[in-house]
Amino acid sequence: MISHSVSFLLGALLPTLLLFFLASDRVGQQLSSISSLANGSVHQLNDHANGSTHGSAAEKEEMLFPGLAELLPKVATDDGTVIITSVNEAWAAPGSLLDLFRGSFRDGEGIAHLLNHTLIVAADPGAMARCEAVHPHCYLLEVTAANVSSDNRFMSKSYLDLVWTKLSLQQRVLQLGYNYLFTDVDVVWFRDPFRHINLYADMAVSTDFFSGDPDDAVKNAPNTGFYYVKSTNRTVEMLRRWRAARTRRSRPGGPTNDQGVFNEIKAELVAGELQIRLVFLDTVFFDGFCRFHGVMDKVCTMHANCCIGLETKVHDLRNMVADWKNYSRLTPPEKMGSEVKWRYPAKCHESIKPLLGPLH
Repeated sequence: MISHSVSFLLGALLPTLLLFFLASDRVGQQLSSISSLANGSVHQLNDHANGSTHGSAAEKEEMLFPGLAELLPKVATDDGTVIITSVNEAWAAPGSLLDLFRGSFRDGEGIAHLLNHTLIVAADPGAMARCEAVHPHCYLLEVTAANVSSDNRFMSKSYLDLVWTKLSLQQRVLQLGYNYLFTDVDVVWFRDPFRHINLYADMAVSTDFFSGDPDDAVKNAPNTGFYYVKSTNRTVEMLRRWRAARTRRSRPGGPTNDQGVFNEIKAELVAGELQIRLVFLDTVFFDGFCRFHGVMDKVCTMHANCCIGLETKVHDLRNMVADWKNYSRLTPPEKMGSEVKWRYPAKCHESIKPLLGPLH
């Protein structure tokens, strides 16, 4: 009777235990105790995620990203989160995007300290030298594509090499047990974005178009220029599948950049075996030139998306920063009654007009 009762209880508890461990599977926690009772799928996910499971795999990752494991503890917040952006020599040049990006933290509302938790990934030695001259936390991840140091126009070969290389480093960050918030360097910050990011989600991603429902994986159009990922076994596997989908989805007329591929696989990541908890961010708080709102009282970040050309982005982002400074000088009562709005990103609008037409 006792053995039958125990068997019944184990059978009833096993699904609950599996759900619990998958919901709290911080990288580094071993799942072998329950994987031996299951059908092997949990153990399989852990093998992909945990670099310490196989010494040779961990050593290979360390060779690919030398010094990263030692650098991350110096950058991370108390809860183990790292802000990451990436630059090449053109984007890091004086007066270019990197200066605007860093300056926005200093001019924002109480976010200057977040620069201390920002890792700037340099794609070439020129970008690394410039980063080290202005920022405390820099990491060189050289991209071997031709012309990688120049103004990489959207969807050029060097641009594609840059955006896919960043995912390999981000996967390693997750494997080492750190959450990250990736931000393109053409995103300027004004308020603390973490206040509007659901940290219980596996991934929270900005949008070019927000449907109004943060959980809608069908209608929301993700923009992978700004997204948060929590370090779990499932998110490590998510990054691996995302990267693998680049070749799986490389068909004539299909997407070739990381954002297009992610948009195609987002539904299967949510509904498939990984059960990724994916949240889409409201453009009211995470604004951009694609879905330009023009109001200043709620916005945390402004992304120069739907914009082609380095000089074009710099011009319109400078206007945004200048407008923010004017807004910041107002007293609280003046802000409440103010009609101050962002200047319309006219140059960026013109740069994509032949492709997309009016922005709104």
